[in-house]
Amino acid sequence: MDALTQMNQWWGPEGVGTSVPLVLILSILTLAPAIVMMTTSFVRIAVVLGILRQGFGTQGLPSTQVITALALFLTFFIMFPVGQEIYNESLLPYQKGELAADAAWHNGVEPLREFMLRQLEETGNTDEIWLFWRHSPNPPEESKMAQYTGADVPLHVLMPAFLLGELKTAFLIGVQLLLPMLIIDLLVASILVSMGMYMLPPVMISLPLKLLLFVLVDGWRLVVEMLLHSFGT
Repeated sequence: MDALTQMNQWWGPEGVGTSVPLVLILSILTLAPAIVMMTTSFVRIAVVLGILRQGFGTQGLPSTQVITALALFLTFFIMFPVGQEIYNESLLPYQKGELAADAAWHNGVEPLREFMLRQLEETGNTDEIWLFWRHSPNPPEESKMAQYTGADVPLHVLMPAFLLGELKTAFLIGVQLLLPMLIIDLLVASILVSMGMYMLPPVMISLPLKLLLFVLVDGWRLVVEMLLHSFGT
């Protein structure tokens, strides 16, 4: 009877009612790192650094771990003011019992919303908002499009719009980084062909030249500075 009672407690309405929220909370915690990365500056930085590595043609250098670490440190630097505002306006008052859970959630999401909206506006990618909003379950009224503000945009619309805008911006920056390297590759290839050295791979000559040029112009500093300026920092 004791075992049967325990089974009824586990699988009964009360047991299921308490286990479902626990499963949802654990699922959210599992996806939290990915959600945080997709709503911060991490995507743009990681994609730009990845494109830069492909432009060098060095394959595994710098390694993925190094690129990820640099992207995380830059993300922490850029998002520090936003995180500090979230802590002061949401987490700290909630820990002190000064805010309810729904108010703490609203205060915590608002700085992140402002960051994503500001990046979409500064990069000229606000069209992505309307793309997802028009295909959402509650689309905006076309006659009132001019009256809507950033506060009216739902969070589930803003997040994919921000991610799409970040990918677009990252590829635009990546193209600017690849152009000088493409020119070096073309020059080296044309010189080798004109000299009749068809069997010599152009990458053996162009790679040292690209690395030398990158070091001479202090490339890492310029790339990081460009990324910081792209976020308005």
